[in-house]
Amino acid sequence: MTLEFAVAAALFAGVVAYALFGGADFGSGFHDLTAGGARRGAPLRTLIDHSIGPVWEANHVWLIYVMVMWWTGFPESFAAAMTTLYVPFVLALVGIVLRGASFAFRKYSETLWQAKLFGVIFATSSVLAPFFLGTIVGALASGRVPAGGNGDPWSSWINPTALFTGVISVGTCAFLAATFLTADAARRGETALAAQLRIRSLVVGLATGIVVFAGLIPIERDAPTFWDGLTGRAAPVMALSALGGIATLVLLWRKRFGPARLTAVVAVAAVMAGWGIGQYPWVLVDQVSIAEGAGATATLQGLLAAVGIAAVIVGPALGYLFYLTQSPEWNGEVRGGVQAGEGAGRGASHWSGRLGN
Repeated sequence: MTLEFAVAAALFAGVVAYALFGGADFGSGFHDLTAGGARRGAPLRTLIDHSIGPVWEANHVWLIYVMVMWWTGFPESFAAAMTTLYVPFVLALVGIVLRGASFAFRKYSETLWQAKLFGVIFATSSVLAPFFLGTIVGALASGRVPAGGNGDPWSSWINPTALFTGVISVGTCAFLAATFLTADAARRGETALAAQLRIRSLVVGLATGIVVFAGLIPIERDAPTFWDGLTGRAAPVMALSALGGIATLVLLWRKRFGPARLTAVVAVAAVMAGWGIGQYPWVLVDQVSIAEGAGATATLQGLLAAVGIAAVIVGPALGYLFYLTQSPEWNGEVRGGVQAGEGAGRGASHWSGRLGN
């Protein structure tokens, strides 16, 4: 394994981690957006606040990691992407910033209309951010970013491959979030909410699966190099993704919510791995390969050393954070003799109680 490939693999591992952890985070906004009015949507929004509250900032560590690895490890391709795809990059960044700010402000809103305003901003930006991030992925995979940069700022990401990738990104985030939230609701004893989310997960999962495979149709003509990789060396991984998605739907149908989370992770991770394998060996498809776009040897060695240090220091901290959010104490399964469902009811009243303000 070459040094360049090792750095590219470490970078792509961060992309997969962001797709899984950040994706579930973004996907919660889709369900917040479609939860209904203040009273009807109160239980679901309370669950979303509880589930993503401790981790929504931590998830963006992966985005920072990916960007730093990209611009230091493969600087010329990073510059080319930034000078070509600055429109979707800026829109995605605006979505991430607005999402984080509105999520925090919503918690401290004094009136219902303020909570609604920040809630709409949070939910809408949670959908727009992964969409524009997906269009960036599609633009890179379709070979529309020239090696010298300064490509067309509009047609580079407004095309069949990029737009389908954006839609798929939103769908996979929503599916992952619905599966996670269903398990959270069931663990907290909120059976009615778990049943509602189970139906959401099944519907979103079926719709996303259809879009994923329908999206392969225009890719064949719009991105032939990427298509050859997908249907060639990446075909087994894409098949694994399909099996993971089907297994998740079956487990959700049978109300096996815990195992369904694992198969959903496999399905989404396999989709991302399929993209990476399908695009290999290109950083910018048909323009710059991994070997051609890599930075200086000393820089690549330093990056790998930094990744190793981060894995030892940051990795366990993030793992412990996620462990705590899944613990019975945090989820209030039995807190001071009060059942989880009762605590959730009080949380929902936090929303519906604003109706009188």
